[in-house]
Parts: sequence; structure tokens; C-alpha cells
Amino acid sequence: MAQTQPAFDSDEMSAIRFAGETFQPMASGALYWPAFKALLVADLHLEKLSSFARSGQLLPPYDTGMTLSRLERDIAASGAKKVFALGDSFHRDEGTATLLPKDRQRLADLVDAVEWAWIAGNHDPAPHGLGGRWHSELSAAGCSLRHIPTRGISGLIAGHLHPAAKVAMNGKSSRRRCFAWDDHLMILPAYGASTGSLNILSPAFDGLFEPSRLRVMMLGRDRAYPVSVQRLIRG
Repeated sequence: MAQTQPAFDSDEMSAIRFAGETFQPMASGALYWPAFKALLVADLHLEKLSSFARSGQLLPPYDTGMTLSRLERDIAASGAKKVFALGDSFHRDEGTATLLPKDRQRLADLVDAVEWAWIAGNHDPAPHGLGGRWHSELSAAGCSLRHIPTRGISGLIAGHLHPAAKVAMNGKSSRRRCFAWDDHLMILPAYGASTGSLNILSPAFDGLFEPSRLRVMMLGRDRAYPVSVQRLIRG
């Protein structure tokens, strides 16, 4: 897989400073970590629609291919040499068996092209056997990488909750997936093409962030944008 020069500079105003490190949020929901040349992605939920099909919900199983295309673009654009997949990479453990041959090969090519780390999620708690390395959690440069967010761990980067922000401005509202963080915890948006989202003002986030220190970046068409928490609304 051909790689290009990074499409952004980690010193841009949109950079996220967290746990003494600088990160670059991408419009896709990926987070680039320049110090490690690493791309962080959470909640790919590959094979989600094939899982639904097995339960009788007949939906076009195109989500895996769309997510892999997104990954291919982001790895090439960022120049990443590593990928940290922060759990729920598959919607179910059996999703590894339902991969279409072409999608399995595309995923194998991605895993072979970079140093790949799978982190266990609640949907996929066991090793996949698809190459790369499997971990229950990882630590690097004062940051802890795991799937489920919790309080009490400084420098924790997680996924699981699929955060989204809804903001009100000039009599209108907009709702988008988002990055959310304070001084101790950062939660990444869900990356997968068929994943939903949850408003960060919903009860699931209660107690995770220090309200006075909460910061948010919403995903736009071409980049992530910081938004004032005073503009956040429920729904």
C-alpha cells in the first residue's frame, strides 16, 4: 500500500493536547499520534451488517468495505506506521468468519503494511487470528489505551461510547460525532461506517469527565472543529 506525506501538521490549531502529548484529530474519527507515527481508531464494528443479516435483518453488507476504504485513505494520508485499534474492531467475534474474501485480503494487506495492535473490546474480547498483536490494553508515553473508559486512570484514551455532540447556534442545531476529553480521559468517536452515536450529555457519560475541563471537537466534512461546551445541547 503506497503511503504519502502526512496531509496535516501536528502544530495546527486543531491539534489536541492531552497527557503531555500532541494528537491530530481527523475528519474520519481517527486520531493521529505524530510522536509514534500511529493512527488510533475505535469501534470499527466490522461485519456489523452481516451480523444483523444472520439474525434475519436483511441489510446490504457493505459496511466493512466502506470502513476499510476509510482506513486505507487515513493510513496513506497520515503516513502512519502503526495502527492502534481500540476495541470492538468486529461487531461480534464470529465476524472474522463472515468476512468476504476480498475484504479479508484488504484487511490482511493493511495489517501487514503497518505495525498493528488490536485491543480487546466488549464485542470482540478474544484474539482474532488476523495478524498483528492482540492486547487487553496498552501503555505508551504516559497514555493508556483501552476500550472502555473509566475514571481514575490518568492519560486514558478509549472508545466504546460512540460520542457525539449536538450544538445550538443562531437558532439552528447540528449533531456530529466528536472527540471529547478533559485532563485525564479522552474518548474517540466510533470509526465504523455503520456505527451509531451517543450524545455526550447523555447519562452514559455522567461522571467520566470533569465538567469544567471538558473539551470537544466535532467532526466536519474535511476536519475536526473545536466547539464551546456552552453550546452543547441534549438530544
